[in-house]
Parts: sequence; C-alpha cells; structure tokens
Amino acid sequence: MTELTTMKAIAQLVPQGARVLDLGCGDGALLEHLVRERGCTGYGVELDDANVLACTRRGVNVLQLNLEDGLAIFGDNSFDVVLQIDTLQHLRNAEVMLQETARIGKQGVVAFPNFAHWQNRLSVLRGRMPVTRRLPYQWYDTPNIRVGTYKDFEVLATKNRLRILDSFGLQGGEVVRSLPNLLATTAVFHFEHA
Repeated sequence: MTELTTMKAIAQLVPQGARVLDLGCGDGALLEHLVRERGCTGYGVELDDANVLACTRRGVNVLQLNLEDGLAIFGDNSFDVVLQIDTLQHLRNAEVMLQETARIGKQGVVAFPNFAHWQNRLSVLRGRMPVTRRLPYQWYDTPNIRVGTYKDFEVLATKNRLRILDSFGLQGGEVVRSLPNLLATTAVFHFEHA
C-alpha cells in the first residue's frame, strides 16, 4: 500500500472544507494533503520531536501532546472530522481515545493494520508472528502495543455506540470491500456517535 493511495482513500472520507484534527499525525503529510486538495483546516497532534519539526516545515499546524494524557483541551464537537491513522495500535488507552475521538469530532476516521489478513493468519499457523510490509517489525521490537482486526473494530464500535458510516480495507493500493477482514492489510472505518 502506497502512502499516496492511503491519503487519497482517507481524503475521500473527509468533507471538502472540513475542520480536521489528525491524532498522531506523523510528519503531517496527510493533513497537508487535506489542506491542499480538500480545502480543509485544522491541527495535527504529535509527540515525536522530529515529526513535529517536519509538520512545521510543511506549514502544518501541530500541537506537541502525548495522546496517552487525553484530549481534555478540546471541547465537544470541536472538529468536523478527527483522524486516527495508524495511531490506535500504539495507544494503551485505545478505547478511551476512540471515545474522545467521537466526543471532539462530529465524525471520526480510524485506520490500522488488520491483523486478520490471510498472510498474518498463515504466519501464526506456522507458529510465528507475522513480519510483512504492513507489519514490518519482529514481535520483540514492534512499536505496536496491540493488534486488532477489522471485525474487532466493528465490535468495539458497537460497544461504544458508534455508527459506522463507511468501512473498507486497503490492500496493495486498492480499496477492498469484499471480505476485508481476510483480504486487506489495512482496516478503515468512518464513523459518528450514534
């Protein structure tokens, strides 16, 4: 999956001109894309010093915050869309952060590595944790503190009274709508509070 393909697939879920908060925004590439291509405004939230600097160099508004400390600085419905792209799997408080995403955003978009992809399943059947292009780390040095599946997120969304507006997988630069839990390396969900 290419970064540009991911950006385009995510960008399609964000309304033109939306006010966006990108949690764990990395180097700010997605937010820059949304500003340039979709006329959006907003902020990124990032902890890593090098990524904060990269955001600044891109002209992206960024706040240096630790997501584990929560998002109490933002009021309810402060943003049209809150993004968590490759962030959820790094958080100890993933469910709380999902609830906060629904609280501060009218809509949310979450994307994460889908651990149920067939290649990962095959690797586990062989007795080894998967190492793939999408999950490129060994089990002992991965920054991911949790793994989840497409189906797991559906259950979590229901538990937290989130209405899924759209969901799909991404695989090799293509959107996967048929059997995404099995055939996609990335799960993508667009939701709002029910």
